[in-house]
Amino acid sequence: MRVFAKLSLVEMKLFLREPMTALFAFALPLTVLFVLGGVFGNQADVGIYRGVGAMDYYIPAYVAFVSASVGLISVPTHIASNRERGVLKRYHASGVSPWSLVGSQVAVMFVIAAVSAMILVMAAAPVYDVSAPDSVPMVVLGFVLVSLSFAGLGVLLGAVMPSSRAAQALGVLLWFVLLMVGGGGPPPEVLTGAMSAIGDVTPLRHAIHVMQDGWLSLDPGSSWWVLAAIALLFGLAAVRFFRWE
Repeated sequence: MRVFAKLSLVEMKLFLREPMTALFAFALPLTVLFVLGGVFGNQADVGIYRGVGAMDYYIPAYVAFVSASVGLISVPTHIASNRERGVLKRYHASGVSPWSLVGSQVAVMFVIAAVSAMILVMAAAPVYDVSAPDSVPMVVLGFVLVSLSFAGLGVLLGAVMPSSRAAQALGVLLWFVLLMVGGGGPPPEVLTGAMSAIGDVTPLRHAIHVMQDGWLSLDPGSSWWVLAAIALLFGLAAVRFFRWE
């Protein structure tokens, strides 16, 4: 536990030194959210946004999207960069286990995502007068599950990508795909049949439903179970395919 705590602290310091972390974890989700708020406002419209106001829909959705931003872009880029610079090799020589390193990445990602999510909610909620969470414990539990899911995916991408540039490029590509079809951009109801079907199988769509369950008491369907399976599978795969050099 002491090794894990020290490693998490070191990784947090290294993480925050990278400018892309701040951009994709803090600035970009908030910027996109305010753009959407300026376009759609918070007027409920029957047939879209699951029957609630646009910003009532997007606030919990972007709490999930913050985790996606950090998990898809910041985490894999950071891990691949550490491998290129020989940091991971030094960890390995010091006897650090893959489980400890993966766990520290998950812990750092969770802290970054949680801070970013709180900033997003505090900045946007007063402006758009959105609904308060129906169940704060459910929101917190949902955020933990969402963060674990995208942390596992991010560590897996960082484990298999050959370089930091490759990891960043793939992460940005996945980020935009999820934005367009996963429910973080256009409302799912306006997507074509094929695009909607693709969106239904993305982790972000299920993450949004989980967050909206606790926030708005909207039916999540099977999303809790799907995200739990994603978190488990990606976490195990990240440890299995992790490379030190």
